[in-house]
Amino acid sequence: MSLDFTGYLFATEPAEARGVERDGVRLLVGRPGSVRHQVFRDLPSLLDPGDVLVVNTSTTMPAAVPVIGEDGLVLHFSTRLDDGRWIVELRRDMKPSSEGVAGKRLELKGGAPVTLEAHFTERLWAAGTDVTPEYLDLNGSPIRYSYVEHEWPISFYRTVFSDFTPGLGSAEMPSAARPFTEALVTRLASRGIVFAPITLHTGVASPEAHEKPYPERFSVPAATARLINHARADGNRVIAVGTTAVRAVESAASPSGIVSAAAGWTDLVVTPARGAYAIEGLLTGFHEPRASHLMMLEAIAGPDMLESCYRAAVDSGYLWHEFGDLNLLLPAPAGG
Repeated sequence: MSLDFTGYLFATEPAEARGVERDGVRLLVGRPGSVRHQVFRDLPSLLDPGDVLVVNTSTTMPAAVPVIGEDGLVLHFSTRLDDGRWIVELRRDMKPSSEGVAGKRLELKGGAPVTLEAHFTERLWAAGTDVTPEYLDLNGSPIRYSYVEHEWPISFYRTVFSDFTPGLGSAEMPSAARPFTEALVTRLASRGIVFAPITLHTGVASPEAHEKPYPERFSVPAATARLINHARADGNRVIAVGTTAVRAVESAASPSGIVSAAAGWTDLVVTPARGAYAIEGLLTGFHEPRASHLMMLEAIAGPDMLESCYRAAVDSGYLWHEFGDLNLLLPAPAGG
């Protein structure tokens, strides 16, 4: 399915800068034959005791580092490979740059050298470097695209679920979890909603090309697999918080919906043809018409519900992207 819509609005700044608390963003709730407009802090009333929310604990890295001597040229660190190399993207003035050449050596802020080795995709490079997440903490800033008008500290790009254990993280925020606050998590837990953590370190997006996601590192702990399997066996819903959580869980799920502990790299792309084996609902931001994530959303919600939600979102001025509003897709009615 290809949604053909125009007139959607970008969130140009965090909710807090708009005078709205994190959990005060708008929430569009889609069920079969029904679309409702709510506020994110209403979430506890929309879920049933025993429902499972799968959350991504990956923290966001300050993954954008300026290239010394090149005004406007920035290197985005996407994914660290097992051999220590990084997948990187060159951008000039926040637009993709074609200036990369195999063997080209770049000097970054803080004196770190990076050598472009070979194309990983048309826009991405495999690069040799000694850069570490600790280096990025000292020298990097959050990846920002042109629709975000000003720079914001890294804290604005991290969620309440972020695991700050030193090591790897995501190049971009798992943004569906951004509106959660400690108070809201407490309310959800008090209602009997279960949180099941996974980790998926997401790479850089392709807002211009809308490429399918490439391999990413993930982990589904044994405890999370048990929580999901027990919930499904008891008739409770398993709802992913973000497309990253879908990709991780579905990478660990069998066609019968049984989830096992798993870790490593996943190249899974969830499509309507494949379907979703274990995830039954999704909390997600809004995606542009050509975005590959829409295939995943259709696999979970179906084309009719998805189209109804996006029409309503455009008509009512919902905000797109990481600082925007949220969409809760519940194919099964609460309690149904």
